[in-house]
Amino acid sequence: MRQFSFSDLIFLVTALEWTFLMAAIALAFGVPLALGLALARTSGSLVMRTIASALIELIQGIPLLGLLMFFYFGIPVLVVRDVPPVVAVGAAYTIYTAVFLGDIWRGGIQAVRQAQWEAGACLGLSWLQQFVHIIGPQAFRIALPATVGFLVQLIKNTSLASVVGLVELARAGQMISAGTFQPLLVYTLVAAIYFTICFPLTTWSRTLEARLNGAR
Repeated sequence: MRQFSFSDLIFLVTALEWTFLMAAIALAFGVPLALGLALARTSGSLVMRTIASALIELIQGIPLLGLLMFFYFGIPVLVVRDVPPVVAVGAAYTIYTAVFLGDIWRGGIQAVRQAQWEAGACLGLSWLQQFVHIIGPQAFRIALPATVGFLVQLIKNTSLASVVGLVELARAGQMISAGTFQPLLVYTLVAAIYFTICFPLTTWSRTLEARLNGAR
């Protein structure tokens, strides 16, 4: 057993690299998929709406931990080869991000009045031009507070990646706690770091909600 030291604190802060990296991977690959799902959910095609709705309902019904286990332990069985933890975690968080952001953005698109689409059509704009220049900006403003709120959840849920061996913030805390036998101190610091990251985002989300709702 040893005492908690400054090097342990540095280790916790360094482990944030994986926390931020996983969130960045999820957003980089999940955002385009989320936009595609949102557009499919609001399209005029019954087939596309049905497929997108079924996919979103399926993934949202599976715990994130279940997705992580599937991609880390299940996919290697199917492809008969090991999957690196970063790839497995990245795939799980990408799909998780895509379905939840897709649902949030679907709500933003549907909140824009149908008259806006009709106005764009009267101007001779194509469907894509209507979305890019008229519908998209309005939907973005509506969905932005909820999007920032989801980002908070995503950052906190990166702690689940510790089950597949990635040493992010939560896993680093477990390792230090096991070595120092000071769980109260260690996990208080871990919680404080998460709070330092997430509280400003939560405050920003509430500010955006009040400001953008008033603008409407």
